Amino acid sequence: MFKVKYFEVIRTTAVILIALAIAFIIISLVSDQPLKTIGIFLWEPISTKGHIGNVIEMAIPLMFTGLAVSLLFRANMFNLGAEGIFYFSGVVASVLAIHLSLNSWFHPVVAIAAGSIVGALLSAIPGILKAKWNANELVTSLMFNNILFGIGLYLLNYHLRDAKAFANVSYKFQETAQLSKIFTGTRVHTGLIIVLVMIVLAHLFLYRTKWGYELRMTGVNRDFARYSGMKTAKVIILVHLIAGFIAGMGGSVEVLGMYNRFQWASLPGYGLDGALVAMLAKNNPLSVIGSALFLAYIRIGADMMARLSDVPSEMISIIQAVIILLISAEQFLKFWKNRMLLKEAKANA
Repeated sequence: MFKVKYFEVIRTTAVILIALAIAFIIISLVSDQPLKTIGIFLWEPISTKGHIGNVIEMAIPLMFTGLAVSLLFRANMFNLGAEGIFYFSGVVASVLAIHLSLNSWFHPVVAIAAGSIVGALLSAIPGILKAKWNANELVTSLMFNNILFGIGLYLLNYHLRDAKAFANVSYKFQETAQLSKIFTGTRVHTGLIIVLVMIVLAHLFLYRTKWGYELRMTGVNRDFARYSGMKTAKVIILVHLIAGFIAGMGGSVEVLGMYNRFQWASLPGYGLDGALVAMLAKNNPLSVIGSALFLAYIRIGADMMARLSDVPSEMISIIQAVIILLISAEQFLKFWKNRMLLKEAKANA
């Protein structure tokens, strides 16, 4: 008999299987060779070392933003500001990667640290507005996304743009600022190690420290936490600082690890994808790893499917939409959870 504590794992697995089943049904209806197309979708992302590397490369920024958003969600803060912070911190890291002259190990450390600190400071603004004046963090964070994108694009166009490149891109980074690759034959860089360390630290912070406990209690019931003597305003600001630091680090790492010049002329979308990763992970830092890898896996699979078959890559949007709908539907499988609770209660009695 499954225990109630495993319910969310079972529920999430069921959601993923249902989404994939729906996608396979649609593929069967639109493809002339459905079995071959499904095989491409499932097998190609792991068929070669290079393709596996592509999955990991895509998962790295998703882990960063998924971790940042999961901490905010854990505090019951529906903040989607990781998108703008990810972008703008990439701009900050790019400025230092272009104009600073340091040795090969210290240069990326300085650039990433600068992007992370800027991300934390920017994230603190919606946090302070929420803690002090109860401003809706969803509204303020989405507004900040547009503001940060506008400022970042201005800096790119008027201060960083390389006119000789014939594209809307910055000057080239100095080689000393770029992150080194850790697997030959792939573009997987040292950012993978950085994000895994951050995930472990976030887990320890959340479940092994007093501040992590206060964060979780504030998320469960802010009024109860405040009446229990917890300084919930300080908790809200703290979680925004930490989440902004992680999102800023993610943007800096992505830029220095995957590119040799800044070239985002639009928001990259990783911040909003981080919300989906956090939902799949149920706001658990360690589960962010599997959630990000899964999302990267199906996206690479959809891309390969579009190249090698007659089904467009937009199929992935259907899978994501179904996952979001079912994950956010509190009543989905709730009847089974209630039955499990009754059985456990009878067994304990």
